[in-house]
Amino acid sequence: MYTEDQLARRARSKWTRVQIILAPIQFLAFLISFGLVIHYLVTGQGYWVATISIWIKITLIWALTITGMLWEYDMYDHYFMAKEFFWEDTGNLIAILTHNAYFVAKWVGADERTVMWVMVFAYVTYLFNAAQFLARGVRSARQRSAMKRAAGAPATTSS
Repeated sequence: MYTEDQLARRARSKWTRVQIILAPIQFLAFLISFGLVIHYLVTGQGYWVATISIWIKITLIWALTITGMLWEYDMYDHYFMAKEFFWEDTGNLIAILTHNAYFVAKWVGADERTVMWVMVFAYVTYLFNAAQFLARGVRSARQRSAMKRAAGAPATTSS
């Protein structure tokens, strides 16, 4: 998954910590915003509260995308679409494009319900992308744990 050099780069990168902090904040913003969007779609009430939550969520996805690009540069010397991170970046690109479809919907004069349905779709793409990053994080944690165990294991001799 990661080479030893990449693990060292990951540990040195300030963007690793930023991502670790921002990712759960974005997920919490997603949960709140998704609930508010669904509430609006069901009741027809709370449009502005849902809208503000959408703006917060879009701001956070952009913050994570930008800091993620800086992290990716620290790791792979590429800001975006490094071969080692291709699928996660593809998922992120889809998620950010669908989030920005909110602004397109507003610009073309879509009605409030349509704008909210655009965000439901955007949030589904975010969930897929979040699952990609969660799976990578779990694999990375297992790799680091295995490397620590291997480093601490007594050397075996062969006869």
